Amino acid sequence: MGEQLAKVGIHGAYEGALKYVGNPRLISRTHFARFLVDSGVCRDTPEVFRKYLTEGKPGFVPHRWARLGDAVQWITQSGGLAVIAHPARYNFSPNLEYALFSEFKQHGGQGVEVVTGSHSAAEALRYADMAREFGLAASRGSDFHSPDESHIDLGKLPPLPDGLTPVWQLLAGRVH
Repeated sequence: MGEQLAKVGIHGAYEGALKYVGNPRLISRTHFARFLVDSGVCRDTPEVFRKYLTEGKPGFVPHRWARLGDAVQWITQSGGLAVIAHPARYNFSPNLEYALFSEFKQHGGQGVEVVTGSHSAAEALRYADMAREFGLAASRGSDFHSPDESHIDLGKLPPLPDGLTPVWQLLAGRVH
């Protein structure tokens, strides 16, 4: 991303983005976006993504995704709970979404994010049903990055729908 942004006259983007990263191996588009806003190149994060970081724009780099089974294995072997994050954002057809949940469960996946700042109330109910159908625990999260970047304020999410097992109950048994 830094090299591509330099080609359009934005020099030092990689080094600038590193200032927002705890681990340089985990640098992401969000870190570049923060740098571009703070350095005055763009007014806000949506402008950064519109002008530079989406497909067809100068700073876009395609994602390199791990295989689902590998990702679930890495998470569970390190003591974590594998959870499908904000599934409505993936824009899958119903058949592809069902295939994702099926494969995820087969690999040992344990939860799904039901309530999130990017889900509508109807989507939260839909994913509550999916959690029940697949025997998955439920999570909720705001995807909060900062007051300027997030869709919902930290701590302002609605509760999980009734009848779900929260992921934190699964974690409670692991804490010693």
